[in-house]
Amino acid sequence: MTGKLDGKRIAILATDGVEQVELTEPRDAVTREGARTEIVSVAEGEIQAMNGDITPAEKFTVDRTAAQAKAADYDALIMPGGTVNADRLRMDEHVRDFVRDAFRAGTPVGVICHGPWTLVEADLVRGRTLTSYPSLRTDIRNAGGNVVDEEVVTDNGLVSSRNPDDLPAFCAKIVEEFAEGAHRVHDQGATV
Repeated sequence: MTGKLDGKRIAILATDGVEQVELTEPRDAVTREGARTEIVSVAEGEIQAMNGDITPAEKFTVDRTAAQAKAADYDALIMPGGTVNADRLRMDEHVRDFVRDAFRAGTPVGVICHGPWTLVEADLVRGRTLTSYPSLRTDIRNAGGNVVDEEVVTDNGLVSSRNPDDLPAFCAKIVEEFAEGAHRVHDQGATV
C-alpha cells in the first residue's frame, strides 16, 4: 500500500525547547504516509524537547544544521512550537534564510503554536492569513499578517494551528497540503 507522501522529504525545523508533541505528532503523521523526515536545527548534536515549555522530555538527534541544509532538498517544512524553541530559531540568520528559501520555492509549510515567530522575523507573514498561539497575534498583525482564531488555517500552502489541542486537525491538513506539492510563488516569496 502506498502513502500520500511516498518519496517526499520533509524538514522539521526545531531546536532546544521544542514542544515535544508538536514535533512528534506531525512527524508521525507524515511518516505514516510514506515521507522521510529530517530535523534541521541551529547546531549539530541533539535537541532537548519539552512538555508544556517547562518539563524536559526526550532528546532528538539533529540531521542537519540550517547552515548546512538547502530548502530545495525538501518537499515540505514543519515548524513546531515551544516558546524557547521559536525564540531561538527566529534569532538565527541561517534559519531565517532557510525558511525564506522554502517560501520562495513554494514549499508547503506547516507551523503551529509559537512557530510563526520565525515567519514574522523573516518577513513572511505580510498579506498572509494564519493563526498562532494567542501571545504571537500582535506580532503577526504588526508584521502585516491577518490573524484568525481557528483550529487550522490554510493559506495556499501555509498551514497553521494554535496549540497542541489542534494537532489532529493540523496533522490531517499538513498531509493534504504536502501531498499537493509546491504552490505558485509571488515575487515577495509568499505562495498562493
